[in-house]
Amino acid sequence: MPKSKLSSDDRSKDEALAPQTPAPEIAEELAGLRTDIDKIDAEILDRLNRRARCVQRVGEIKDGGRKGPIYVAARERDLVRALIEANPGPFPDAGIPHVFREIISATRSLEERVRVAFLGPDGTFSHQAASRQFGAQVDLVPVTNMRDVFTLTERGDTHFGVVPVENTIEGPITVTFDALVETEVTICSEIKLEISQHLMSRTGRLEDIQKVASHPQPLAQCRRWLEANLQGIETVETTSTAAAAQLAHADEKVASIGSEVTAEVYDLLPIASSIEDQRGNTTRFLVIGRETPAPSGQDLTSAVFTVRRDQSGALHDLLGPFARNGVNLTAVQSRPMKGKPWEYIFIVDMEGHQDDASVTRALVEAGAVAASHKVLGSFPRALEVTSGAQPAVPRHSRRSEPSGQSVQEDPS
Repeated sequence: MPKSKLSSDDRSKDEALAPQTPAPEIAEELAGLRTDIDKIDAEILDRLNRRARCVQRVGEIKDGGRKGPIYVAARERDLVRALIEANPGPFPDAGIPHVFREIISATRSLEERVRVAFLGPDGTFSHQAASRQFGAQVDLVPVTNMRDVFTLTERGDTHFGVVPVENTIEGPITVTFDALVETEVTICSEIKLEISQHLMSRTGRLEDIQKVASHPQPLAQCRRWLEANLQGIETVETTSTAAAAQLAHADEKVASIGSEVTAEVYDLLPIASSIEDQRGNTTRFLVIGRETPAPSGQDLTSAVFTVRRDQSGALHDLLGPFARNGVNLTAVQSRPMKGKPWEYIFIVDMEGHQDDASVTRALVEAGAVAASHKVLGSFPRALEVTSGAQPAVPRHSRRSEPSGQSVQEDPS
């Protein structure tokens, strides 16, 4: 067949798309800058190894965590905050937490590989929160229900667990509060994760969708968007956003709603981002462990109290000591007492650490008027909400395989 002739317009387009050869003086300057960047990268690597050797020595002194905690949330938070405050630029402040989280995670693994349980399977918001808090160099252990996170942590099979405790739209998560009261773990840290819902499928094309699958809560949170953009399309409720992503991975006619992490884990393509009807949806997660963190200067303390049913003014008497000692209460919640109808326990969150003098006095005085009481933990507070968008959670940040489909899901 004769070769087709290119029009002048076609040649112009080809010329415009062809890579341009820089002028000799520009090429020389670029080569010099790239050489400088290579040298700086080598210097960064040298400094990283110097840091790693220091951390190895810290690990030797701590004797594998037996003489000191491996993970100190307040130190890591304060380190990043100090670096941001000292940053002269032009490196963006927003990049510092992500870069140093991975540096800390990688060097901390030289002391001991940290194991963290979370409500699985992969791709849930609990998975996302755990990865944001601990970085890639940990063993993330997915479990099938919330109680298992507490069980594994309590008996030492994992160093820590990550559990959702409340959501700005759905409110408190009762199973978490019940487990905190009933098990011998302590709250070590908190994470506030901004929840954003994304529509995804195998093809990434809106026109291919015949069903939309997700956990009931994301489906409810995106109802108006679905009605406006996919009216008449069938919705399918699943046990988790990860289970929905698995359906979408198996069938290109099914789209799922979940996090960007879910899309990456299950090889799905984004169709639409941030489709939730109400913005600012944030879930608060707790890191649970077996040792109480030392005071950081910016702490919260959670405690639980029971009162006698026949005690007149019991709640007033219980809360009075906090006011008298100048301890600010951030939340007071009641939960039914199991096995005792119409009797309640009260969960009280306050500013300060249990070792602070004013908090200690308030807890002692409140405990004296309560039928029973227990401190659930004193821990460094999360000072800011972490966006769930970047960076993506590495798919190979753990060794353990999922133990099955999740029967619960954090409210997101």
